[in-house]
Amino acid sequence: MNFSFPKSEKLKSKKAIKLLFTEGNTVTKYPIKLFYLTVENSHKTKAAFSIPKQNFKKAITRNRIRRQLKEAYRHQKHLLKNDSNLTYLLFFLYIGKENSTYTTINTSLINVLKKLINEK
Repeated sequence: MNFSFPKSEKLKSKKAIKLLFTEGNTVTKYPIKLFYLTVENSHKTKAAFSIPKQNFKKAITRNRIRRQLKEAYRHQKHLLKNDSNLTYLLFFLYIGKENSTYTTINTSLINVLKKLINEK
């Protein structure tokens, strides 16, 4: 299994992000809210991560949570691989008010991805 998270899998396009928020759906499992959009013509599933400055004033805390989210996604993205040619635009939003451990983030991310797979 390839656990990398290359630049080609990062969601950076403003147009794609705007499309994701206008036409996409959401799945929530505290402390993660996932915005997703199914795309058929894309080569790879793309993901972005955000932690609100409103909830965490210090950049150190936001960066730590973002790193933990990325690491959890990197290890669990194989759940999205399937036989069909569907790919996704994913935007992970951390909605918790307090700092969580990696295990909490990892389990909620697994649950969010399983909900996403079941909603197809």
